[in-house]
Amino acid sequence: MTTNQIPTFDTSDNETNCCPRFKPEGWDQQTLHFDHKPFVKASTVSLFHVPLNMGSVFGRTWRAIEQAHASQGQFLVLSHDQSPWHAEHLFAVSEPVPGSEMVYLSGEFLTKVFDAPFSHAPEWALAMEHYVQSAGRRLDTLYFFYTTCPKCAKHYGHNYVVGVAKVA
Repeated sequence: MTTNQIPTFDTSDNETNCCPRFKPEGWDQQTLHFDHKPFVKASTVSLFHVPLNMGSVFGRTWRAIEQAHASQGQFLVLSHDQSPWHAEHLFAVSEPVPGSEMVYLSGEFLTKVFDAPFSHAPEWALAMEHYVQSAGRRLDTLYFFYTTCPKCAKHYGHNYVVGVAKVA
Protein backbone atom coordinates (compact mmCIF):
# COMPACT_ATOMS: atom_id res chain seq x y z
CA MET A 1 0.00 0.00 0.00
CA THR A 2 1.24 3.51 -0.82
CA THR A 3 2.75 5.56 2.01
CA ASN A 4 0.13 7.34 4.16
CA GLN A 5 -2.75 5.63 2.33
CA ILE A 6 -5.45 3.68 4.13
CA PRO A 7 -7.87 1.16 2.65
CA THR A 8 -11.08 2.48 1.16
CA PHE A 9 -14.08 3.04 3.41
CA ASP A 10 -17.25 3.95 1.51
CA THR A 11 -18.96 6.42 3.87
CA SER A 12 -21.90 6.93 1.48
CA ASP A 13 -23.44 3.53 2.41
CA ASN A 14 -25.02 4.85 5.60
CA GLU A 15 -28.63 3.76 6.12
CA THR A 16 -28.48 4.53 9.88
CA ASN A 17 -27.42 8.18 9.46
CA CYS A 18 -24.88 7.39 12.16
CA CYS A 19 -22.12 4.96 11.16
CA PRO A 20 -21.54 3.91 7.54
CA ARG A 21 -21.65 0.20 6.72
CA PHE A 22 -18.13 -1.25 6.95
CA LYS A 23 -16.96 -3.59 4.21
CA PRO A 24 -13.93 -5.55 5.44
CA GLU A 25 -12.52 -6.26 1.96
CA GLY A 26 -9.17 -4.54 1.61
CA TRP A 27 -8.66 -4.13 5.37
CA ASP A 28 -7.69 -7.65 6.48
CA GLN A 29 -4.01 -8.59 6.65
CA GLN A 30 -2.72 -5.38 5.11
CA THR A 31 0.52 -3.54 5.77
CA LEU A 32 0.09 0.21 6.16
CA HIS A 33 3.11 2.47 5.74
CA PHE A 34 2.93 5.85 7.51
CA ASP A 35 5.49 8.63 7.24
CA HIS A 36 4.56 11.54 9.49
CA LYS A 37 0.86 10.83 8.85
CA PRO A 38 -1.32 13.40 10.64
CA PHE A 39 -3.91 12.41 13.25
CA VAL A 40 -6.05 14.45 15.62
CA LYS A 41 -5.66 13.17 19.16
CA ALA A 42 -8.60 12.90 21.57
CA SER A 43 -9.15 10.96 24.77
CA THR A 44 -12.05 9.38 26.63
CA VAL A 45 -12.68 8.37 30.21
CA SER A 46 -13.34 4.66 30.73
CA LEU A 47 -14.66 2.37 33.40
CA PHE A 48 -12.79 -0.95 33.13
CA HIS A 49 -12.05 -0.30 29.43
CA VAL A 50 -15.65 0.70 28.60
CA PRO A 51 -15.64 4.33 27.36
CA LEU A 52 -18.06 6.62 29.17
CA ASN A 53 -17.92 9.77 27.02
CA MET A 54 -17.09 8.43 23.56
CA GLY A 55 -20.16 9.90 21.83
CA SER A 56 -19.49 13.47 22.92
CA VAL A 57 -15.72 13.26 22.31
CA PHE A 58 -16.12 11.71 18.86
CA GLY A 59 -18.85 14.17 17.88
CA ARG A 60 -16.79 17.19 18.93
CA THR A 61 -13.67 15.85 17.21
CA TRP A 62 -15.48 15.03 13.93
CA ARG A 63 -17.05 18.50 13.85
CA ALA A 64 -13.59 20.09 14.15
CA ILE A 65 -12.19 17.83 11.42
CA GLU A 66 -15.11 18.54 9.06
CA GLN A 67 -14.94 22.28 9.76
CA ALA A 68 -11.26 22.21 8.74
CA HIS A 69 -12.09 20.13 5.61
CA ALA A 70 -9.44 17.63 6.75
CA SER A 71 -11.36 14.36 6.40
CA GLN A 72 -10.93 13.86 2.65
CA GLY A 73 -10.72 10.09 2.18
CA GLN A 74 -9.49 9.58 5.72
CA PHE A 75 -11.88 7.38 7.69
CA LEU A 76 -9.80 5.71 10.37
CA VAL A 77 -9.82 6.13 14.14
CA LEU A 78 -7.11 4.28 16.05
CA SER A 79 -8.13 3.60 19.64
CA HIS A 80 -5.66 2.56 22.32
CA ASP A 81 -6.53 1.79 25.93
CA GLN A 82 -3.83 3.36 28.06
CA SER A 83 -5.41 1.99 31.25
CA PRO A 84 -8.79 0.64 32.41
CA TRP A 85 -9.73 4.31 33.03
CA HIS A 86 -8.46 6.15 29.94
CA ALA A 87 -8.27 5.64 26.17
CA GLU A 88 -6.56 7.61 23.43
CA HIS A 89 -8.14 7.99 19.98
CA LEU A 90 -6.27 9.10 16.86
CA PHE A 91 -8.41 10.38 13.97
CA ALA A 92 -6.69 10.18 10.57
CA VAL A 93 -6.79 13.49 8.73
CA SER A 94 -5.47 14.84 5.45
CA GLU A 95 -3.99 17.97 7.05
CA PRO A 96 -3.57 19.60 10.47
CA VAL A 97 -6.76 20.71 12.24
CA PRO A 98 -6.51 24.15 13.89
CA GLY A 99 -7.12 24.12 17.64
CA SER A 100 -6.67 20.33 17.88
CA GLU A 101 -3.83 18.34 19.37
CA MET A 102 -1.99 16.72 16.49
CA VAL A 103 0.00 13.48 16.45
CA TYR A 104 2.11 12.27 13.52
CA LEU A 105 2.66 8.53 13.09
CA SER A 106 5.47 6.88 11.17
CA GLY A 107 6.26 3.22 10.66
CA GLU A 108 4.66 -0.01 9.51
CA PHE A 109 1.28 -1.19 10.78
CA LEU A 110 -0.22 -4.65 10.27
CA THR A 111 -4.02 -5.05 10.15
CA LYS A 112 -6.42 -7.89 10.91
CA VAL A 113 -10.25 -7.77 10.84
CA PHE A 114 -12.42 -9.28 13.59
CA ASP A 115 -16.21 -9.66 13.72
CA ALA A 116 -17.39 -10.36 17.25
CA PRO A 117 -18.84 -8.59 20.31
CA PHE A 118 -16.63 -6.11 22.20
CA SER A 119 -16.31 -8.68 25.01
CA HIS A 120 -13.89 -10.55 22.70
CA ALA A 121 -11.34 -7.70 22.79
CA PRO A 122 -8.84 -9.68 24.92
CA GLU A 123 -8.94 -12.46 22.31
CA TRP A 124 -8.38 -9.91 19.52
CA ALA A 125 -5.33 -8.56 21.34
CA LEU A 126 -3.87 -12.06 21.67
CA ALA A 127 -4.66 -12.87 18.02
CA MET A 128 -2.92 -9.64 16.94
CA GLU A 129 0.15 -10.51 18.97
CA HIS A 130 0.30 -13.96 17.30
CA TYR A 131 -0.30 -12.45 13.86
CA VAL A 132 2.54 -9.96 14.31
CA GLN A 133 4.89 -12.70 15.55
CA SER A 134 3.95 -14.96 12.61
CA ALA A 135 5.01 -12.11 10.31
CA GLY A 136 8.43 -12.14 12.01
CA ARG A 137 7.82 -8.76 13.63
CA ARG A 138 7.58 -7.38 17.17
CA LEU A 139 4.45 -5.60 18.44
CA ASP A 140 5.14 -2.01 19.42
CA THR A 141 1.65 -0.52 19.98
CA LEU A 142 -1.75 -2.10 19.46
CA TYR A 143 -4.68 -0.02 18.27
CA PHE A 144 -8.22 -1.00 17.38
CA PHE A 145 -10.42 0.66 14.77
CA TYR A 146 -14.02 0.25 15.93
CA THR A 147 -15.77 0.64 12.59
CA THR A 148 -19.29 1.22 13.97
CA CYS A 149 -20.96 2.14 17.24
CA PRO A 150 -22.78 -0.69 19.11
CA LYS A 151 -26.19 0.47 17.85
CA CYS A 152 -25.08 0.44 14.20
CA ALA A 153 -23.22 -2.87 14.62
CA LYS A 154 -26.51 -4.40 15.79
CA HIS A 155 -28.38 -2.82 12.85
CA TYR A 156 -25.88 -4.10 10.25
CA GLY A 157 -25.51 -7.50 11.94
CA HIS A 158 -21.71 -7.24 12.22
CA ASN A 159 -19.34 -5.75 14.78
CA TYR A 160 -16.29 -5.36 12.59
CA VAL A 161 -13.16 -4.23 14.42
CA VAL A 162 -9.79 -3.81 12.77
CA GLY A 163 -6.69 -4.57 14.81
CA VAL A 164 -3.91 -2.21 13.76
CA ALA A 165 -0.48 -3.11 15.16
CA LYS A 166 2.49 -0.77 14.95
CA VAL A 167 5.39 -3.14 14.45
CA ALA A 168 9.13 -3.04 14.94
